[in-house]
Amino acid sequence: MCAVHQPNLFPRLATLAKLFTADYWIVLDDVQFARRDYQHRARLASLDESRKQQWLSIATHLPHGRSTSIRGARLADPVRCRRRVAQLLADHYRHSTYWPSFKRLLEPVLAAFERTDRLAEVTELSTRLLLELVGWSGRILHSSDLLARGERSQRLADLAWLTGATTYLCGTGGIRYLDPAAFRVHSIEVLSFRTPASGFWASAREVSAVHALMLAGSHGLQHELAALRARVTAKEPVRA
Repeated sequence: MCAVHQPNLFPRLATLAKLFTADYWIVLDDVQFARRDYQHRARLASLDESRKQQWLSIATHLPHGRSTSIRGARLADPVRCRRRVAQLLADHYRHSTYWPSFKRLLEPVLAAFERTDRLAEVTELSTRLLLELVGWSGRILHSSDLLARGERSQRLADLAWLTGATTYLCGTGGIRYLDPAAFRVHSIEVLSFRTPASGFWASAREVSAVHALMLAGSHGLQHELAALRARVTAKEPVRA
């Protein structure tokens, strides 16, 4: 299975679940940066009340204006960005049983702000951290390193084909515009990926997966992700 997704800052639980289910994550880093998306920001939720939410945003400079690609985006003030990330995460999650261990593992992400001003490098690293914590053993590739045709669906189909995948995991947003015919040419099945809408998953499409991690711990979160992956792989219906 293959998933194609932009590098996000501490991605939402739904995004992390899609990547965890896939064998390949193609980091879509050469498309246009979108300020209204999750490429430079994440929603943090209170431990006690998930509906109490706050944006964690890092100031981003676009050297080429609106046409700047994700890999071309730069941190406007890396030192301030690091301080904001560390402070807001601590403000929300320092009272979690799992915060001390997560804080230690967070250091390489925070250190990245000191060695680079490339937004995509920092945000991808934040996603890698979460994937490692839940035991994901897949492979990461970058769209900027792969040769694929330009049309939207065709390009995604080509990227999936280059991994040798037979299934493309498509989120609820992408399924609205995707043309399955482009994938059928490569004998790739398009599988709609969605997370449950209640219980543990109630805020999965809005809130960073860090929230779930701080509630359930890495083992608890891994259990939930593995159970969902088993259902998706077996093509069992997931109540949206």
